[in-house]
This record gives sequence, structure tokens and C-alpha cells, in this order.
Amino acid sequence: MSRWRPDARERLQRAALELFAEQGFAATTVPEITARAGLTTRTFFRHFADKREVLFAEDEFSQMAARMLADAPASMDPVTVLVEGLRTVAETRFDGRRAEVRQLRALIRSDDGLRERDLRKRAALREAVRDGFVRRGLAPMTAAVLADTGVTVLTVALDEWVDRDDERPLFEIALDALESLRAALAAGPAGATPPTGPSEPSESPGDPGEPPTA
Repeated sequence: MSRWRPDARERLQRAALELFAEQGFAATTVPEITARAGLTTRTFFRHFADKREVLFAEDEFSQMAARMLADAPASMDPVTVLVEGLRTVAETRFDGRRAEVRQLRALIRSDDGLRERDLRKRAALREAVRDGFVRRGLAPMTAAVLADTGVTVLTVALDEWVDRDDERPLFEIALDALESLRAALAAGPAGATPPTGPSEPSESPGDPGEPPTA
């Protein structure tokens, strides 16, 4: 009867993470995961396509992003939609789970195949966010820039968050990343000379606008 318990997905995830930490991702098999969780392989494949999916659940994040964009008020400006989306993801998916997320990130960093899957996950999330902004009426290029910005900020903030020793919330770190980007854009290209306004008229006698000399 235990295989039908509603917490089966969470039990499988916990068991998989324990085994990945103990013996490595490559050496861990699905039957070992299900045995540790006290469930069956049939139950495992009802929740996950393979053992990598335990770490990623790609469609879940993309679907969450699509729902948030669709549910945001039509009057809300795109940047606010992006910021509120980052807030929701940080507070509902990551806050209170830093030890677990740190373990996940360490596993991903340790395996080439997992890093590749992580890149595909980010690409799928960018596509979902871009399509959501297009459906809200944004031009495709603007939607793509916002999607790339949001996913990059989340990724950079997440890496910073798991590597920190303090308890600063993920969303605050994401806001810092956004502010750094805004400041960099405001500063312009490195080495560029800022505009100084209209040139002052020359005082030379032959300058146009000066009265002709006698």
C-alpha cells in the first residue's frame, strides 16, 4: 500500500539525493533509489522519466513560469512582472531549502551530463518566459531580452546564494544582480566618453555669430 502514498515523489527525491551523495550520481540505479524510498520502480517512473529528472523536473519550472505570466495583471509593466516572478520563484521554490539546493548544485557541477541537462533546462525556461511575454503583447525581441535577463539573474543569484554562509534571502540577491545590470547599462560601454551637452560658442574673431571685425 505504501507505493500509493501521496508523498511518494518527495520520498523518491530524498532517497535519490541521499544515494547520489553517498556513492555518486553515475553509480546510483533506479532500483536502489526505490528500495531506499520503500517504493517500486513502477512508482518511480510514474513520477520521473529517468534518474536525472529527479534533479531537474524541467517541465515543472517552465509551466510555473507560463502560469505566472498568464496570471499577472494586464496593466503590470513587463519589468515588474519579471521582478515579481523572481520573487515568487525564490520564495516558493528555494527559501528554506538551501542545504538541499546546495547539494543539488554540487551534484550538477560534478557531472558533464548533468551540466548539459541543466543548460537545456535553462533554455526551456527562457523559451517559456519569452513566449509568455509575447502573449502579453511584447515584441519578440523585447520578450527574448527579458527572458534571457530573468533566467540569467536567477541562475547567477542562485549560485551566489548556495555558496554564501549567511541567511540572506535569494530574492534579495537577485535584486542586487538586477541592480548591478541596471548600473552597468547606465554607465555605457567601457571607455566611452559621456556626452557633455551642446558645445560652447568659440570666442575667436572669425567665429560665425561674432560681429565681423572692422
